[in-house]
Amino acid sequence: MEKYYVVKYTGPFGFIKPWTAVRDSETFSQQFLTPSIVEGIEKKLFPELLDEVGIKKIKRHRLSYTQISQQQEVIQTRGWNSTKKGGQILFERPTAILIRGVLLEPILHLVFWTKEDAERAFEQHICLCRNEDILMPKGITEVNQNDLDDETLFNGYELIFENNENAFQVGYHRVTNEPMFGWLKIVGTPINRFLK
Repeated sequence: MEKYYVVKYTGPFGFIKPWTAVRDSETFSQQFLTPSIVEGIEKKLFPELLDEVGIKKIKRHRLSYTQISQQQEVIQTRGWNSTKKGGQILFERPTAILIRGVLLEPILHLVFWTKEDAERAFEQHICLCRNEDILMPKGITEVNQNDLDDETLFNGYELIFENNENAFQVGYHRVTNEPMFGWLKIVGTPINRFLK
């Protein structure tokens, strides 16, 4: 049976950037990693892959957390509005407030094909989408393919990067601008506070 190597990462906070404000209310996107997020993590761990498109070394992943903290974020529009006041032209960028979810105590398992890749990943920290939310490596586990579906070892959300009848759009690839699709696999209880 084929062997895989799983690196476990943990940290106090993790933020997953939604690709549109609408997406969040429809798909709860801040609970799973898209293909471009996984590819970005891979390129951070393996900078020699920066010129390549696609995921080459991370086979699978699984994300769980204790809860989502709803936080307000002030945003500005892209364009400028101009108004004339007396002899002056004033420019302003309107602001708005969005509610963003931040994962508390996230646990991310990254699955690698080879032990060497897992060991290189274990020597580094990662971030989900925000540089200040650092996840640190906690250990490497050697597993069989069937072990990846163990509900106690690797519980969590995983977006399977396939476009089939269960798939939904999860954004646009940051390099190729092609639509990305996947279907959500839920293993065990992804909300860890229920496991304490």
